[in-house]
Amino acid sequence: MSETHHHTSSHHEHGDAGQAEILDLDAEVLAEHTASLTAWLPLNGRPHQIVDLGSGTGAGTFALLDRFPDAHVTAVDASAGHLRLLREKACARGVEGRVRTVQADLDTDPWPDLGTPDLVWASASMHHMADPDRALRNVRELLAPGGLFAVVELAGFPRFLPAHAPESRPGLEERAHAATDRFHSEHVPHRGADWGPMLTAAGFTVDAERTLTVDIPGERSEAIGRYAHGSLQRIRSVAAAALGPEDLAALDELLDTTSPNGLLHRKDLAVRTKRTVWAARPA
Repeated sequence: MSETHHHTSSHHEHGDAGQAEILDLDAEVLAEHTASLTAWLPLNGRPHQIVDLGSGTGAGTFALLDRFPDAHVTAVDASAGHLRLLREKACARGVEGRVRTVQADLDTDPWPDLGTPDLVWASASMHHMADPDRALRNVRELLAPGGLFAVVELAGFPRFLPAHAPESRPGLEERAHAATDRFHSEHVPHRGADWGPMLTAAGFTVDAERTLTVDIPGERSEAIGRYAHGSLQRIRSVAAAALGPEDLAALDELLDTTSPNGLLHRKDLAVRTKRTVWAARPA
């Protein structure tokens, strides 16, 4: 799930359509890594009822349906537009009978009836909760006995540019990221959190933790250029006020769809980030 994904009703400032495009690109580019995370989960048995908290347009939902062909997934998100796209994809894949969508703001109490799932999956969504401790306790009450809660967290926005790009300003991407990090430290303070102690405090036992290093070369998928473009466009919208005019000009050249140095035309991009997953059970 992308760092650009906002799950609660207070985080729709970028608009559903552009956000959905980034989520779909995120799902496409990181599909192999998401599949490896679902395969790694230390489950006691095959889950039959799964809840995907902050499902977006369905990256986790469809990875879980692929991994567990007998399972049904309840996809929960604040965005009606995202859930509509998810249902359209489910129909196109012929799995609409295995998917239920629930539009809900998970910052409100009580939560909607989400059944008694064997597995709850939350990818890049817990840090958007206004009260993540309360959300963790709600998940604990939700789970079936012996059920598993998988929390996936990203180490910030991916990096895309090579370390030494002669036509770019040195350190441009890092400065842009630093500016967005300052913004998110104020507005999304739990982004990049260590969820282990928070899970324990909420009454879980952490069974396992895994950090996955993502390093996907640009030639692997033509979607990487579009993914980089959409991601850096969003970073610019947050970082612009903190960047100098020369950095902004260089960033705008990268975002220029007609420039030969623009992200959509480059062959030297990569997707570099880390994802950590915690697998926990009610204590």
